[in-house]
Amino acid sequence: MAKKIINRRELQKTVNKQEKQKELELKLKRMSSSSLDEVMKEFHTSTEGLLDSQVEVNQEEYGMNILSKNQKDSIFKRLYDAFINPFSLILIGLIFVSFLSDVAFVSASERDYTTIIIITIMVMFSGILRFVQEGKSSDAAEKLNDMIETTTNVKRKGKEPVETPLDEIAVGDIIYLAAGDMIPADMRVFQTKDLFVNQSSLTGESEPVERVSVYNPDVESVTDSSNLVFMGSNVVSGSARGVVINVGDNTMIGAIAGEIGNTIGEESSFEKGVNKVSMILIRFMLIMVPIVFVVNGITKNDWLHALMFAISIAVGLTPEMLPMIVTSSLAKGAVSMSKQKVIVKNINSIQNFGAMNILCTDKTGTITMDKVILQYNMDVHGNEDDRVLRHAFLNSYYQTGLKNYIDLAIINKSDDKGMKEGIIERYTKVDEIPFDFQRRRMSVVVHDLEGKRQMITKGAVEEILSICKYVEFEGKVEEIDDELENEVLGVVKKLNQEGMRVIAVAQKSNPNVIGEFSVSDESEMVLLGYLAFLDPPKETTKAAIEALHNHGVEVKVLTGDNDLVTKTICKQVGLDVEHIILGSELENMSDQEVKDVLPTTNVFAKLTPMQKARLVELMREEDNVVGFMGDGINDAPAMNKADIGISVDTAVDIAKESADIILLEKDLMVLEHGIIEGRKTFANMVKYIKMTASSNFGNMFSVLVASAFLPFLPMSAVQLILLNLAYDLSCTGLPWDNVDSDYLMRPKDWDAKGISGFMKWFGPISSIFDIATYLLLYFVICPMMCGGLLFHEIADPQTQLLYIAVFQTGWLIESMWTQTFVIYLLRTSKVPFVQSRPSLLVGVLTTISVVVMTVIPYTPIGEFLELTPLPFIYYVWIVGFMVLYFALTSFVKHIYVKKYGELL
Repeated sequence: MAKKIINRRELQKTVNKQEKQKELELKLKRMSSSSLDEVMKEFHTSTEGLLDSQVEVNQEEYGMNILSKNQKDSIFKRLYDAFINPFSLILIGLIFVSFLSDVAFVSASERDYTTIIIITIMVMFSGILRFVQEGKSSDAAEKLNDMIETTTNVKRKGKEPVETPLDEIAVGDIIYLAAGDMIPADMRVFQTKDLFVNQSSLTGESEPVERVSVYNPDVESVTDSSNLVFMGSNVVSGSARGVVINVGDNTMIGAIAGEIGNTIGEESSFEKGVNKVSMILIRFMLIMVPIVFVVNGITKNDWLHALMFAISIAVGLTPEMLPMIVTSSLAKGAVSMSKQKVIVKNINSIQNFGAMNILCTDKTGTITMDKVILQYNMDVHGNEDDRVLRHAFLNSYYQTGLKNYIDLAIINKSDDKGMKEGIIERYTKVDEIPFDFQRRRMSVVVHDLEGKRQMITKGAVEEILSICKYVEFEGKVEEIDDELENEVLGVVKKLNQEGMRVIAVAQKSNPNVIGEFSVSDESEMVLLGYLAFLDPPKETTKAAIEALHNHGVEVKVLTGDNDLVTKTICKQVGLDVEHIILGSELENMSDQEVKDVLPTTNVFAKLTPMQKARLVELMREEDNVVGFMGDGINDAPAMNKADIGISVDTAVDIAKESADIILLEKDLMVLEHGIIEGRKTFANMVKYIKMTASSNFGNMFSVLVASAFLPFLPMSAVQLILLNLAYDLSCTGLPWDNVDSDYLMRPKDWDAKGISGFMKWFGPISSIFDIATYLLLYFVICPMMCGGLLFHEIADPQTQLLYIAVFQTGWLIESMWTQTFVIYLLRTSKVPFVQSRPSLLVGVLTTISVVVMTVIPYTPIGEFLELTPLPFIYYVWIVGFMVLYFALTSFVKHIYVKKYGELL
């Protein structure tokens, strides 16, 4: 019956979602087919925008522009995530088994809640710590993300267009779109110019699609509507104005997010690594626990106690602190990186930062100073000519697309020369043909006060030359011949070799009919001259590249810029530029041919955005962890392909959205700090995993030996669980531990097989000293306190209980000492305390754990736990064992490091 009710509920949910999706599609179709006046009237707006008073009304009626999937998790969701994980579920299962064996199926006088209480404390301890740490992490991430705000250009009535945060947008707002913008909501566009949008996040289409203001009824899907654009898409080229018709969860992408909100997304490499490690530890536990249960049941002939001991072994083998350790390490890493002006959008990407071994970066602004200066404005013969600058200014000033460094440098130079105001007063913009990465040029059409109309085009020299038939020099226009073209290319080459970037400027008088300008008009133009820009390398770049190289990170430059300029700049910063591959060469190479040259090629020039993405993908296929640092729309495809996308707070919207890491300073030296922090984070996670795994493996081997030969259990179930709780407490400081500097010099990634090998190397060492402790206790210390008799020689039950208590207390203390000691021994490949010191927090927590467990036998709690005080001579023996343990572990460490290259 219950199942039928659940099925009906799920069916109703599905029906409701289908109805909502249908309603949304019908609304979008109506918005697409209705007249613009009808749309504006429905939302109480106009082409001039909403009144401020209407904004709040529309937000109240149609909702806020926030997707539910991006809202902060509720406290109940966070509690669920904190307590429900594989290790906690194992412990909860053990609580249930303990309840059955200790409470449900025994008489009232024999009921024992001790094991249940201790395991419950462990579950609560682990869950609460994780809840608190994830809360701190979430709050820190939220504060950091508040520093990175995506905005869009909004026009409201009576005001100029202004950049406005996306979550403040209302239905009815008028939005101005340009190349590089994220589309902030579902919109009906009513004015477009060569508008192409990428809506792959919505439809899966990889190619940009054109959008126009005219309604087209002949479309198969609402996402194909010619005059609609959708939230989550981005503008590839062109410009537009549109009215917001849906926001937040009511958008197309909001509906899709609602459909998939409860499904499991693709695991990141970090999550896969953690899960592989977790499964190794769980499989190990599932193999060992039944063996311990059977051996104890056969040798002791007490299957109930054998079951309880097996449960305690399962608890001891469960690294229930792993989720908390991982969360704490990542949170601590994110906060530390924020102090270096690095904002972590995706907290799991910290580990990828540390694992990165190839960093791909654009040239402009990363290697160079990010401050382009217009050095020369010249005619075709290389002479200073302000007329070239005036035409370039008109092009840069009036274009509505994304103004890049080149445009800003032209505008600033014109302003410095005092020509800006005069030009603006004389000319009016008519139309434009936006920039795209295939043409590598853009055009603006203007007319002057006399009515003369001209098209002005600027762009890469080769592309401009390809559309020019004429050249103008000293007021004369003549056809370009081979001699003049060679002269132009010679001047450009010389400037390129000096590290300058050169673009050409051309014009055409009285082009096509107004309103019908297109790329076809960019033909038979007149070359005016060219502009030379200087963007010198940063002073810190050479040192930063060397530092990254010293940390095992290879820097590769992937740029759309000229190869000569790129070569000059890269030489100045110490990059190997003997072999440069151009985009045109790359286009004719197979994937395998590209992979063959990747190890010896660090610089790729004149690349398209998709060529950058292809290179990143091929690098990853060669088992590299690749980072890509970019800030432009042309970088977004490559950032999406990379293991870790890195951008800056001044980047275009799509670049920031594609990034995992945002830098507040566009500096490679900042990346070095991030890489080091990522490796520290990974190191401290691996410490806990490897130490715990090897310690558990040794303990289980010791338990098997003891179970086979001792006439009683070497430690009671409650004592074993208490030991595990104390050990876990001592490990909670590991996320804040110090990390050896030499460990940080190479990239780090998960190696699940290495963990099992580590267990086999170091686990048996603790077993050797456990067995030595067994012999000492059984044949020396216990008889010393029990009249000189061995266990089988004692007839008095009370003396037998004392014998067992002495043995169990001795092994409990020795186990605590050795497990804690192993933290210091295995946290570093160096000599502990001398060459490598732990953090203060680790020292304090481990000391507290050891002291408490050593003192407990001398307290009433010890009596309750069936522990007893031990003679002083026992501690002398244990200190001797610790010295031998230190020597043997150090010797094995030396061999292990020699064989595998590193310890962790």
